[in-house]
Amino acid sequence: MSKTTKRKMLDELLEEALVPEEEQPYEVPGNWVWVRLKTINMSKTSNIKPKDYSDEIFELYSVPNFAIDEPEYLSGEGIGSDKQLVKKDNILLCKINPRINRVWIVSDNKGQYQQLASTEWIVIENNQVVYPKYLLNLLKAPYFRKMLTSNVSGVGGSLTRARPKDVETYPIAFPPLKEQKRIVEKIERLFSKLDDSKQLIEEVKASVEQRWETVVEMVLHGDLTKEWRIQNSEIESAHKLFGKIQAYYKKKTETEEQEPIPSLYQLPSSWKWVRLKDVIEINPPKKRMSDVADEQLCTFIPMPAVSDKTGEIAAPEIREFEQVKKGYTFFIEGDILFAKITPCMENGKTAIAENLINGFGYGSTEFHVIRTNPHINSKLIYYLLRSKKFRSLAKYEMTGAVGQQRVPKIFLENYLFPLPPKEEQDVIVQLLDKLHEKEMKIQQIESLEDKIELIRQSILNKAFRGELGTNDQTEESAIELLKEVLESRR
Repeated sequence: MSKTTKRKMLDELLEEALVPEEEQPYEVPGNWVWVRLKTINMSKTSNIKPKDYSDEIFELYSVPNFAIDEPEYLSGEGIGSDKQLVKKDNILLCKINPRINRVWIVSDNKGQYQQLASTEWIVIENNQVVYPKYLLNLLKAPYFRKMLTSNVSGVGGSLTRARPKDVETYPIAFPPLKEQKRIVEKIERLFSKLDDSKQLIEEVKASVEQRWETVVEMVLHGDLTKEWRIQNSEIESAHKLFGKIQAYYKKKTETEEQEPIPSLYQLPSSWKWVRLKDVIEINPPKKRMSDVADEQLCTFIPMPAVSDKTGEIAAPEIREFEQVKKGYTFFIEGDILFAKITPCMENGKTAIAENLINGFGYGSTEFHVIRTNPHINSKLIYYLLRSKKFRSLAKYEMTGAVGQQRVPKIFLENYLFPLPPKEEQDVIVQLLDKLHEKEMKIQQIESLEDKIELIRQSILNKAFRGELGTNDQTEESAIELLKEVLESRR
């Protein structure tokens, strides 16, 4: 074959590999080029049936394990379906539910185990002109994620998939090899600083949470108001208060009480152990609403409207009475809404229903409704329900299928509560309110975590535009690297 013919073939291959200017996502430095992903992907998929090797241990890159950044180690017998063979430095791009930014690099296990990947990964094998970590980071960059999520198959949500045949045509910013390495070094250096900042934020959050839980525990033991009790020894005791609550609900008096209540620990003499069902209402009967017109507006609170961070109703909705009067949970002004379903309960979705239109509202059926009375400060019960210890105990008592577990009403009813006198309840709530306000100000640093992620994406954005200050325009153009790739394939 003549040199002219070879040259023509190479030119044709170049034309096919290079992305036309009108299809390039943005402008890159002059010694970079835009190529399609398939041009730099040397992977030839090879599948295996692990069950055929039942006694062999495999290193498996499964989609669920991406979250912990560790592959699984399983015997062939324990792997139910066909997998792809992968090797060190292969890049894995997750095609299922591509809204989640999952890109992984196969580690070097020194040949200890054969390495496999789920068929939900698109496997990309680099050649010597592509630095693996460069491609790893590029596939996480905003411009690429936008392309990946814009053209999917499937019914929606977690069942959508990126199409491998489309993905291989997506444009890739391709700089000289030395520049690829400099970009990765700069990204890792900047990301390390962000990781350090995030760690500090996590430590502050953990400290705030621990301090709050310690204070709540002090409250429930009567330690927080010990000095106050000494100075206010003449107040009405919780024992007399309990009698008033029983009268309010027209229940049996203390002397007629049938169920003995154990003492979990020593309480102040003016306090009393009670079951929650004896001092508050849990899921009280719905009020008659026959006088409410169907077109009347009312407050509606879906589960997402309750903030698990602040314990407040952050985004209530307004709906017509006709839309919500059947099939939803009813509550009135001042009721406490306690999420009963996992993971909302564990996350702390508990709030006091306030500022309701016309004093009533409806919401998710996954709320337990707690209603207090004039002898119980609602805020004290609210702080109890939001405490980490309470939620941990509630989680242990959940019933139902995995993913649909709920806290049963009976757990709330029988929960043993150290009842303080009413005046002491009010003092406790005042102290907790003040502390809570301070803690919320400290926890505003949580918003910095979102900013850190935005900065991370901004860094990736700039990195693959050649805007991190790493590019050397005197270096040989990446088109020469591209020619090497194309030559190796002929």
